[in-house]
Amino acid sequence: MKPYENIAELIANLESEIQAINAEITTLKTEPQSFNEQVVFKYIETGSTGKTKDFVRSLGVKSERGSLFSSGDVSKLIKAGSEDISPDLLDIARKITNMKNKNGKQRQ
Repeated sequence: MKPYENIAELIANLESEIQAINAEITTLKTEPQSFNEQVVFKYIETGSTGKTKDFVRSLGVKSERGSLFSSGDVSKLIKAGSEDISPDLLDIARKITNMKNKNGKQRQ
C-alpha cells in the first residue's frame, strides 16, 4: 500500500475499491444478453482464449469468416468489443487479459 496523508484518505480509497468490486460482482451476476456476451463470460471464467474457442466450437458456431472459431477470434472480440456486449463486462475481460500479459500465463 502507498502512504496516505491521513486515515480519511485511506478510508476513501478503500471505499472506492469496495464500490468498484461490488459493481464488478453485479456485472458478473447478470445473465448474458447475447451470444457474444456468453463468449466473454466463458473467457472470464476460464481466463483462456483456447478454452473459450473450444467452448464456442462445441456449440457449432462458426466465425464471421465462416470458418471454425479460433483463439484469435476470441481475442479480437475482447479487444474490439461489440455493440451487444456490456462495456462493464468487456472491462472485466480486458483486466484479465492485462493481468495475463503482465504475469505471463499465470492468472492471479
